[in-house]
Amino acid sequence: MARRDAPATRVQVYINDPKVVSSLNREARIGRMALSQAAGQAIARGLLRSPKADPDDRLLNLERSLRDHMRATGRDMQIVQELLIEVAKAFFLRLPDGIVDEDPTVQAAVDRRIERLLDATAARIVAGRRDGEGAAAAKEPRSFAATN
Repeated sequence: MARRDAPATRVQVYINDPKVVSSLNREARIGRMALSQAAGQAIARGLLRSPKADPDDRLLNLERSLRDHMRATGRDMQIVQELLIEVAKAFFLRLPDGIVDEDPTVQAAVDRRIERLLDATAARIVAGRRDGEGAAAAKEPRSFAATN
């Protein structure tokens, strides 16, 4: 069967933006085609909403993706924060207050353990992996020992 080309329609377009003209010229050079063919392809891509060759459109898609990612990350972080607050409430509801809690030595020991926990967490984040969890827990001195 012989292939029939669709009849070409002639359209005159006046472009005033020098950036668009230089982009079309560059695309025509890269694709080794006439300027009118490059303009036709660019219009077709714009109408199909699937820009493949225009760097500005790729940058716009990247910006949209980053904005969506930031929105999702913010939502996830809010969920984690609310969950942490609920865990803290449950923890403190079950923990009895005692006179020993006001002891400066006990408070300093708790602060020291929290600082070590934060340092270990930051080190794992910087390292980019979580394989040191068991080793870090083994180095931590036990607050109570097993009974015989």
